[in-house]
Amino acid sequence: SPELASLKTDQTTSRAMVSTKAAAAATAVRSGTGKKMVKRRTKVHFYRPKTFEPSLDPKYPRKSVPSRVKMDKYRVIKYPLTTESAMKKIEDNNTLVFIVDVAAKKRQIKEAVKQMYDIQCSKVNTLIRPDGAKKAYVRLTQDYDALDVANRIGII
Repeated sequence: SPELASLKTDQTTSRAMVSTKAAAAATAVRSGTGKKMVKRRTKVHFYRPKTFEPSLDPKYPRKSVPSRVKMDKYRVIKYPLTTESAMKKIEDNNTLVFIVDVAAKKRQIKEAVKQMYDIQCSKVNTLIRPDGAKKAYVRLTQDYDALDVANRIGII
């Protein structure tokens, strides 16, 4: 009988443990286990979080051959202008005047003049004439004389 008594006490203690565990689980379900952190916002606006963007790793090239440069030096500069006012610019301001492609940018004009005539230019001014053509005033550096370059090109 002492064995029976010890067995009963073991059962009661295990039941008490189970009931306390059950009570703890019930409170955990009701209130939650972890502490919820509230993120402190420092800005008024919400910015979408940055996500991982893997770098491109193409399996095949999308273009078989690279496209050629459409705006080459021969398309940029159409022809030099030989009007009286252009001649005056050559003599007085060390400036050459060209009719260029309407889509050409100042840097492209500068590069084309440099490649075609082997001269350095200090700046390029452009305007679009009423007839739709683009005129470029190419100012040469002090090292080059516009009159000599004009003779070499064949303007004068």
